[in-house]
Amino acid sequence: MLAAAHESRPDAQAALATLCEAYWYPLYAYVRRCGYGSHDAEDLTQEFFTRLLDKDYLASADRSKGKFRSFLLASLRHFLANERDWARARKRGGGRTVLSFDRGKAETRYRLEPSHELAPEKDFDRQWALTLLGQVLDSLEAEHVAAGTERLFEGLKGFLTQAEGSCPYAEVACRLGMTEGAVKVAVHRLRRRYRRLLRDEIAQTVASPEEVDEEIRHLFRAFRP
Repeated sequence: MLAAAHESRPDAQAALATLCEAYWYPLYAYVRRCGYGSHDAEDLTQEFFTRLLDKDYLASADRSKGKFRSFLLASLRHFLANERDWARARKRGGGRTVLSFDRGKAETRYRLEPSHELAPEKDFDRQWALTLLGQVLDSLEAEHVAAGTERLFEGLKGFLTQAEGSCPYAEVACRLGMTEGAVKVAVHRLRRRYRRLLRDEIAQTVASPEEVDEEIRHLFRAFRP
């Protein structure tokens, strides 16, 4: 994805914009963790994406460092280091809006985060992982809604996040009007599809298929203390 974003094709730029729409919150949270107030963090995040999508940063990105997550964080650090340039741009009437995200919702979400002492970089990886997993779950739900099996998804989705055995198969089977064996088969299929969608989502953020497993390991390490 990062390599494709260097190209001038409209579809490549549109794909990059879609990724930015999905993954803006980890960057907002990073800026807040760096000590900026909510209003400045909102403006900085928006201005950062403006410059990113204008290819100011893409032109100088190192293609060998193909993880979109790493690229965005490195670019954001560079942007914040030159914050005075951003401030001058605002005085000149800059600050165009290129991404549609709910600014009030961003701060509300940030204030609901646990009051831990994570370094900004560690928190960025954690927020990135949470956002990515949320994207995958939303895609899986959309598939079930389209197939008319939303009730089945609602009944089984807990098996994707809860510890094995925390939600008995028999209890879920009774609730859904299925046999216990049918629930086990359905859960197996749901987990398999979830893993496939997870790999597909990550594949959009790395330069090659070989990096998918490495990125999965990195993201799950983000949840460790």
